[in-house]
Amino acid sequence: MKLISGAILAGAWLLGAVSWAQAAEPAFRLSSSLLQDNGVLSKKYGGISPANKNCTGDNVSPPLAWTPGPEGTKSYVIMMVDLAGRMGTGVDHWLAYGIPASVTSLAEGQASKPQDMITGGKSAADTEFYFGPCPGPGTGLHHYVFTLVATDLAPGELKPGLTRAELLKAIAGHGKAVTDFVLRMEYMP
Repeated sequence: MKLISGAILAGAWLLGAVSWAQAAEPAFRLSSSLLQDNGVLSKKYGGISPANKNCTGDNVSPPLAWTPGPEGTKSYVIMMVDLAGRMGTGVDHWLAYGIPASVTSLAEGQASKPQDMITGGKSAADTEFYFGPCPGPGTGLHHYVFTLVATDLAPGELKPGLTRAELLKAIAGHGKAVTDFVLRMEYMP
């Protein structure tokens, strides 16, 4: 069976249908061991803040795992953004970067507190680590897009506390691969 699969792949490559790089490298993917893409987040993953009556969760970051980035990857960037938040102006829930290329997963709750291996950006909650969703009543399901970027930037190359706009500008031209994962949540009193 392996011989037949190899022959088909070699034939497709010779015909130009598949480049050797595409055949050799697995797809860059982000996933979660507990949640499915487009799945619904439970209150456990929601933010908590006495200053916001909608933030009644436990602020536990979801577990994430990803396949290694392509050759030349030195670090990863993770962004969690709710584009519909704040009436369409968007909410940056989590900006993490400088994650070494040797790291390909974060355990549940790991990103809810500062980590030595992660440089934190500035979230809407003014934190440099995961801050969970707090959708308001009557706003329906919000989509939280987790974007993972493999970069050629060395860990520690970017300063802490970047906003999303600053981070996007800093990684422009340094991306090696990108993937995303969507999770949803609605108001939970």
